[in-house]
Amino acid sequence: MARLADYFVLVGYDPGKRGSGDGQGQILQRFPEKDWEDNPFPQGIELFCQPSGWQLFPERNPPTFFVAVLTDINSERHYCACFTFWEAVESPQPQSHARNGEGEEEEEEASSLVQPAQLFAPKSLVLVSRLDHAEVFRNSLGLIYTIYVDGLSVSLENVIGNLLTCTIPITGGAQPDAEDEAVRTISLGAGDRQVIQTPINDSLPVSSCSVALLFRQLGITNVLFLFCAALTEHKILFLSSSYQRLTDACRALLALMFPLKYSFTYVPILPAQLLEVLSTPTPFIIGVHSIFQSETQELLDVVIADLDGGTVNVPECVHISLLPEPLLQQTREALSMVLDPELEVADLAFPPSTISASSLKMQDKEIRAVFLRLFAQLLQGYRWCLHIIRIHPEPVIRFHKAAFLGQRGLTEDDFLTKVLEGMAFAGFVTERGAPYRPIDLFDELVAYEVKRMKAEEGNKQKILRHIKELAEKLYKNENPYPAVTMHKVQRPTEGCHLRLHQKPFPHLDEGTVQWIIDQATAKLQTAPPAVKAEKKCMVPSGPPIAAILERNGNALANSARRLEVVRNCISYVFENKMLEAKKLFPAVLRAMKGRAARHCLTQELHLHVQQNRAVLDHQQFDFVIRMMNCCLQDCTAMDEHGIAAALLPLVTAFCRKLSPGITQFAYSCVQEHVVWTNIQFWEAMFYCDVQNHIRALYLDSAEENHAEQESAEEPPEAKSALEIASEQLRLWPTMSREKQQELIQKEESTVFSQAIHYANRMSYLLLPLDTSKNRLLRSSGLGDVESVSNSFVTNSIAGSVAESYDTESGFEDAESSDVANSVVRFINRFVDKVCTESGVTNEHLKGLHVMIPDIVQMHIETLDAVHRESKRLPPIQKPKLLRPTLLLGEECVMEGLRVYLMPDGREEGAGGSIGGPPLLPAEGAVFLTTYRIIFKGTPTDPLVGEQVVIRSFPIASLTKEKKISIQAQADQFIQEGLQLRSCTFQLLKIAFDEEVASDSAEIFRKHLHKLRYPQHVRGTFAFTVGQSPKQAMQPKAKEKNPSLRTLSKNLVKNAKRTIGRQYVTRKKYTPPAWEQRGSQHFPEDNEDEISVSEELDRSTLTPSSTMRPSEKMTMTHVVERACCRDYQRLGLGTLSSSLTRSKNEPFRISTVNRMYAICRSYPGLLIVPQSIQDNTIQRISRCYRQSRFPVVCWRNSRTKAVLLRSGGLHGKGVVGLFKSQNAPTPGPSQADSTSLEQEKYLQAVINSMPHYSDAGGRNTLSGFTSAHMSSAGKWGSIRASGRMSSYALNVEIGSRLAGKDLLGTQHNGTPAEPSFLRQHRASLYIIGDKSQLKGVKPDPLQHWEVVPIEVFDVRQVKASFKKLMKACVPGCPSSDPSVAYLRSLEESEWLSQIHKILQISVLVVELLDTGSSVLVSLEDGWDITTQVVSLVQLLSDPYYRTLEGFRLLVEKEWLSFGHRFSHRGAQTLAGQSSGFAPIFLQFLDCVHQIHLQFPMEFEFSQYYLKFLSYHYISNRFRTFLLDSDYERIELGLLYEEKGERKGQQVSKSIWDYIDRLNKKAPIFFNYLYAPEDGEVLRPYSNISNLKVWDYYTEETLSEGPPYDWELAQGQPEPAEEPDRQDTAAPQSKRRIIWPCYDNRSRVEPDAISKLLEELHNLEMELGQVPERWKDTWDKVKASQRTEGRQEGNRTPSSLLMSSGLSHHRRSLGVYLQESGVGSTLNLSLDSDTSSTSTPSSGKPGGRRSTSTLYSQFQMSESENRSYEGSLYKKGAFMKPWKSRWFVLDKTKHQLRYYDSRMDTECKGVIDLAEVESITPGTPTMGAPKTVDEKAFFDLKTTKRVYNFCAQDVQLAQQWIDRIQSCLSDA
Repeated sequence: MARLADYFVLVGYDPGKRGSGDGQGQILQRFPEKDWEDNPFPQGIELFCQPSGWQLFPERNPPTFFVAVLTDINSERHYCACFTFWEAVESPQPQSHARNGEGEEEEEEASSLVQPAQLFAPKSLVLVSRLDHAEVFRNSLGLIYTIYVDGLSVSLENVIGNLLTCTIPITGGAQPDAEDEAVRTISLGAGDRQVIQTPINDSLPVSSCSVALLFRQLGITNVLFLFCAALTEHKILFLSSSYQRLTDACRALLALMFPLKYSFTYVPILPAQLLEVLSTPTPFIIGVHSIFQSETQELLDVVIADLDGGTVNVPECVHISLLPEPLLQQTREALSMVLDPELEVADLAFPPSTISASSLKMQDKEIRAVFLRLFAQLLQGYRWCLHIIRIHPEPVIRFHKAAFLGQRGLTEDDFLTKVLEGMAFAGFVTERGAPYRPIDLFDELVAYEVKRMKAEEGNKQKILRHIKELAEKLYKNENPYPAVTMHKVQRPTEGCHLRLHQKPFPHLDEGTVQWIIDQATAKLQTAPPAVKAEKKCMVPSGPPIAAILERNGNALANSARRLEVVRNCISYVFENKMLEAKKLFPAVLRAMKGRAARHCLTQELHLHVQQNRAVLDHQQFDFVIRMMNCCLQDCTAMDEHGIAAALLPLVTAFCRKLSPGITQFAYSCVQEHVVWTNIQFWEAMFYCDVQNHIRALYLDSAEENHAEQESAEEPPEAKSALEIASEQLRLWPTMSREKQQELIQKEESTVFSQAIHYANRMSYLLLPLDTSKNRLLRSSGLGDVESVSNSFVTNSIAGSVAESYDTESGFEDAESSDVANSVVRFINRFVDKVCTESGVTNEHLKGLHVMIPDIVQMHIETLDAVHRESKRLPPIQKPKLLRPTLLLGEECVMEGLRVYLMPDGREEGAGGSIGGPPLLPAEGAVFLTTYRIIFKGTPTDPLVGEQVVIRSFPIASLTKEKKISIQAQADQFIQEGLQLRSCTFQLLKIAFDEEVASDSAEIFRKHLHKLRYPQHVRGTFAFTVGQSPKQAMQPKAKEKNPSLRTLSKNLVKNAKRTIGRQYVTRKKYTPPAWEQRGSQHFPEDNEDEISVSEELDRSTLTPSSTMRPSEKMTMTHVVERACCRDYQRLGLGTLSSSLTRSKNEPFRISTVNRMYAICRSYPGLLIVPQSIQDNTIQRISRCYRQSRFPVVCWRNSRTKAVLLRSGGLHGKGVVGLFKSQNAPTPGPSQADSTSLEQEKYLQAVINSMPHYSDAGGRNTLSGFTSAHMSSAGKWGSIRASGRMSSYALNVEIGSRLAGKDLLGTQHNGTPAEPSFLRQHRASLYIIGDKSQLKGVKPDPLQHWEVVPIEVFDVRQVKASFKKLMKACVPGCPSSDPSVAYLRSLEESEWLSQIHKILQISVLVVELLDTGSSVLVSLEDGWDITTQVVSLVQLLSDPYYRTLEGFRLLVEKEWLSFGHRFSHRGAQTLAGQSSGFAPIFLQFLDCVHQIHLQFPMEFEFSQYYLKFLSYHYISNRFRTFLLDSDYERIELGLLYEEKGERKGQQVSKSIWDYIDRLNKKAPIFFNYLYAPEDGEVLRPYSNISNLKVWDYYTEETLSEGPPYDWELAQGQPEPAEEPDRQDTAAPQSKRRIIWPCYDNRSRVEPDAISKLLEELHNLEMELGQVPERWKDTWDKVKASQRTEGRQEGNRTPSSLLMSSGLSHHRRSLGVYLQESGVGSTLNLSLDSDTSSTSTPSSGKPGGRRSTSTLYSQFQMSESENRSYEGSLYKKGAFMKPWKSRWFVLDKTKHQLRYYDSRMDTECKGVIDLAEVESITPGTPTMGAPKTVDEKAFFDLKTTKRVYNFCAQDVQLAQQWIDRIQSCLSDA
């Protein structure tokens, strides 16, 4: 029972204190007068009666009532119910005599003021109680007032006495019964009665309607803000002009916080005098009258809620963490359902009439139910994170916050973290943590209803039903008694307070009241004490968190695979299968990002610890440490997932023996994690261990007792510590004193022993391995827990940094003791905290403090030994260096330097965003040979560690080498490295391993440089091959001018004898002045000519037109050259006919240059017009740059137009030739005569053309026959489309030539006149450089026409190529999107240069095709001229599109006509400055573009072009060395081959090599080759039609560049060997092909190559001499043509593939590797009309029988049918059963099936070699219905299971037997 009220106080206005402005109140009377012992009288009540201050009022106010709350020093709350009414004040004069002097003066002043008529002073009746029964207090005080006002005949003393002695039960029983009712009904003896509703369970707060009102005043969002602010300990201030509302609002907020209790300042009504309390630094909930609003303005960190205005103001500096989603949203929704039920149906057309909110009281409970649910969801599973440290004498409980947050997945959540750290939650743990206590609604909810709440999520109806149920319970708790007997309390009459003559409240008689109180107390003392009946029980724990938070299944499945990897890796480590472990390791490290994997790791490691110890060898130890570190590095300092906790026992278990008696434990290697310096982590760990030990303590004793009476109950182990504790607490009162003491002591010593254990553990993890240093980096973490440092510093770096500090100081001891001190301090602080919390005795605590320094010191000593030994460990083995395979004759110059190959900007190999295996970075070595730079190694990522990575390029192709510094591996230092770039589009970015001394790297660079730029061409690999590099001959000092004297001697001798008439004639002319001849290019040429002519023996200078026999020898060599063969083919004359000068030929072969005297860079034999004399030629040549005069290089066999090439004209010559002839000249100068001869020369060319026949010598368009007009060539597309018209030739050609890019304006700025290209076609067009032809006027009298075009010079090509290389092979990945691949490709302008070349070439082709001759005369006549001339011939003449023809074209136009390969390729030291200019590569790229557009016109494949592109700069062959035939003869290269062929020589000519290869394998052959006769190609040259050549972008890391065929061939076999040795790996035929790693064309050849290869192998097996692949191919083609004719349609180029491909995979087409079109060209197999397979003919290719390709080399199909019949076959997955005709073929050992018996095309093949078993089957879904079950059988192959079904059982049996016999035969 408890007193209803403790004190009754009468407080009045104190008239004596008026002087100071505000009045004051005074206590007039209080009852009882002496304090109760258990409850002293609270101070300062008078302040709270008038919170806004005591004032007099001019009129009477109605009485007011409110409840203020005072908190005393023991934090007990006292409820002060204040009832205030007003009384008239007597005039103050009569009292003045009681004052002293001072007072009198004041009074006089005061009285001198004008007095108001009458003033009223407040008077308060106050009840002070510890119970919050506001209504009862209101009624009781009201009754007293009524008695006084209405003058009832009841003694006030009695009523007050009764009120103070009234006692009520504290909490209600379950059901009210009669006697209860008597107890709960009180009467104050004035004929009144009230029923007091005492709550059933006093732990639940009472709120009546206050919560609902609060929501009404502020709204949902605002209240939620306040709720979160209160829980996260912010300051909250309520403002209102009503005191009662302030009290209600505060009460409501506390009610919402249940089950947490607010433990900070709580003043619902703050009096004016105490306003400075608001600036307190602690959190509070305070109410203030709104008249003080202005005073609250300057509060910066207070959340202010204005109840009257409905606003909540959160200052800027305050951040309120809100509830975590989705709880916030769910809470909002639930609240709006309760507060605003109409919202749900607001939009309905016919809203139900019944919906309305519950009554205010019910609504109040419903809102509280919502919050109760919220807390149950927030704190669900909290009991699983409680640690019970002590059970006796009273339980000590701690909450493991980190684990709770971690398991809930809310570690990042601000709100929950703050709540758990707050005081309210600490109180919650203390109060509700106890395992044995009475339980209330919240305990039940959190234990039993969580599952239900989870299930009902999202279902509004169910949620609402649950809320209503809870609300019912809460309401029942607050109002347990239906008010059967009505309250009866008298109220004063209306308006009684306004009565004029109201006598003041009477003075009460203390004696009477006191007597009543004493009577009651005496009676109570005799009565038996009322015991609060508490039903204690064990608190239910509810489901563990894991059970509540089911993760989505998908993530589980995913992590299950990862966990498998983790488990496998660990078992490999402990089984010592290091290679396997290494493979899985990166995957394990990646998996460690996931929590499940980390837990799995700790569990797996636990399994490998026996008796607390696991000794490992070094490699295992290394693996385990790396896994532990990886596991810990993602842990926060809180260790919310308990990973560090699980690893803690392991770090002291795993160890390795360093030397006898010295063991290194894992903890010395895992210290660098922030979690170890976090004191909270250690506390949680400590408490967890203590709990386990205490649990064990009681379990053991329990087991001893239970040993006799083993029952079928669950074993006691299953009990949790809390259950045991509650059991113990229940038994505690029944135990004897001794037993109690014994238990207390046992527990205390348990805690003590754990404390010692932890002191040890902490010293293990906090003392670094090398205690003399390294502390500087981590002491901050220990110095103060708050500044836990977050830096992960690896041991090595940490050591080196710290080293610099103490090497000179020499105070090592001081240092180490400093380390020790900080660790000791840290451990001491920890021990103090946990021991005081867990009640360890003082003696023990002192003992600990003594022990700790010793523990630390001892540990430091052991560590020193370990540290010393660990330094002696051998370094980790590095992979052994792999030797590269070398070519015959290639020698190593420098042994391998160990390096890392780093990824560059290409993403493919690095496994970046594209995916794929991370092949780079790779570790290995770089080798320097005489031919190449080779990197060979293995990827550092162990997942792909068995692959070999090779990247190499020829030294000759090196374009740039620069030093870089890179970090090769994450944990290593920055290393020096090199970046080597090659023009074969390769980049080696290497970092030298730290073991490579920097001078080795320097030597490497020097050697590289020497090899890259030899002194002389003889130093290149093509020459030195086969000699040992030491003997490489030192070339003599170079002569100033390698003149004719150095020509091979016999040539000179012959020359002396035979140099003919031309020298004599030359003597007649005075040679033109040198400066006129523009000799700045080759001054020495001219000197030589003169010197020779002077040396010549006079006798030999007789004119002779016949050749001597001795010369003929020399000439035969020349005739063998490509040029001559080609001239004969083209009908441009033979040497013999030219020598005899048969006049009927328009052209002759001139030997004028056979001594290379006229033009160094031209071949010895040239085609010139028949009519021109040799001596004229000599003179003409001077007008042209480099003396490269116009010569014929090709003739159109149809139009007889010729193509000529020459160098550009010298300035002087141009003037003479093209300036109009009638310009006055100052007499016949030398220049004139030359230009006349030049004109004659051009005219002779024109005359040689058959069309030059009409009168004016004009070749007009009318001269053309219509036949020529219609001979349209083929346009650049497989589809012969109608795009001809755009190029139709009757359109004036000028419209194309005058395109902006080809023809600019003339020098005077006027646009080119339309007559520039006249309607008439000129006979000869001279294509010249625009800049050279300035000032040329078209002259109607001449028969030629000059076409000035703008071309790019070599400098631009170089620049463009550099940019192209950077685009295709970037040095490093670009982060900047502006330098993306396509953009940098565009900026390189490479494609626009190709476009330009193609455009000019197509133009020339058209001119030639329409009968005009063309002279290409650009730059020096050896770069762009060569490109254009070669392309023109390639496009016009199908011969050059064969392998043989292309060779001829290159030999003639590029080699003989002197393209300066050595100079452009910077092959020697001399060319180093000029750099690399890829003119020939550009030409090959153009050919590639044409090849792509016309894949059927070329006999050679794309590979052939790439092969040439690679080897023309590789210097492996001599073909592309030197700048001209002259130089090659000088070195003796040109004619040596005959004699030396016999010697076993490495191929010196690339052409021989290609021929040999081509005979062996069809790598250079294009299977699509199906030329159409006499076809002229006109490719599209727009940039949109050009493709980037894949030669620039692709690479093969498995074998290096695939262009050194011998190297590439040997690779595949050894790669498979490791699989054979490793029996663990399952055998599989599958190979995974990585685009940047494997050579796709080899691993997965196209169908034809595959068939040819198989055929070759079969022939070898049968012992026949294998046929050449070419012969086989030609046969197949021939037979196919005949077959085609029989079927009546022509398919010259459709290739039909057999379905017997080894892939068993039939697709619509076969992708032909290297066909050039990529996969756009599919060979049709199944489509009936194959439009794609006949690109040129456009006629449909008919369907072929399967046997086409077989019939060549196998018996006819019919003989191979050993057994056949019809079976039903189940299709692949999800396909129906179908009937098929099956053929069992013993010969080929296969089971084929066809659609029907008649069908010739096989639908599929089952290879019997792959059949594993044949078993009776069962019918599956969709099987034929009528068939017997036993007629089903299954055929299991390695790939899949085939389900068959025969017509009946016998047939099925027969099939099974046949197949079985076939299998057994095999």
